[in-house]
Amino acid sequence: MDFITSDILVLILIGFIAQTIDGALGMAFGLISTSFMLAIGMLPAQASAAVHTAEIFTTGASAASHIYNRNIDWRMVRRLGIAGALGAALGAWVLSNVDAGVARPYVSAYLLVVGIYILIKSVRMAAARAAPARWLSPVGFVAGFLDASGGGGWGPVATSTLIGTGHSPRHTIGSVNVTEFFVTVAASATFFIELGASPLLHLAALVIGGIAAAPFGGFIVRLVPPRVLMVFVGLLIVGLAVWQLARAFKLV
Repeated sequence: MDFITSDILVLILIGFIAQTIDGALGMAFGLISTSFMLAIGMLPAQASAAVHTAEIFTTGASAASHIYNRNIDWRMVRRLGIAGALGAALGAWVLSNVDAGVARPYVSAYLLVVGIYILIKSVRMAAARAAPARWLSPVGFVAGFLDASGGGGWGPVATSTLIGTGHSPRHTIGSVNVTEFFVTVAASATFFIELGASPLLHLAALVIGGIAAAPFGGFIVRLVPPRVLMVFVGLLIVGLAVWQLARAFKLV
């Protein structure tokens, strides 16, 4: 089996695993996919562009699953959606205009910080609150910016912050998945304008794996404790980020 074929099969598996976790937890598709794409040699802007284009399809399928399972708080969706899309467009523009060699260690460091943040949030989950907080729009803007500029982060910032401040895990995860569709459309459009089309084979592999897994997210979120998945995702992202930093500084 040649390298390209093996690479594509791995990306299909990555897309499946990442979307299963993302649909169940409201985070991690971008972070996991971007981390692995950096590991196989893609440049940060190219990896983020491919991931966000793939997410147009995977988040659409995941959103349908959460809507079917009634995991949505539409007030939260409205407050997060517009701000998140604006932040994503800005983040994609910034990453597209930064030198790739300079950006790689910073993106990996960002992923490390987010992974640690997820682990901290997993043990500091507050009691549920009845209504969404007024500061959802600023959270959405920051999460959208970091998501596009770092290759992932919408879920870790938005989901972890909202759950950590007492919002219902089930409705937070469902609502963040729905609004992620608008964030990925905004980021993908900006990447397309700045960089052109994403590599077709990498994009197709992520889409195939992600769509295959998307229907499961809405059901898993009703069964698996969010804390368990948050710990798993946090450890995975920290491990991948440390590996990328070690490679960037030629320690391995």
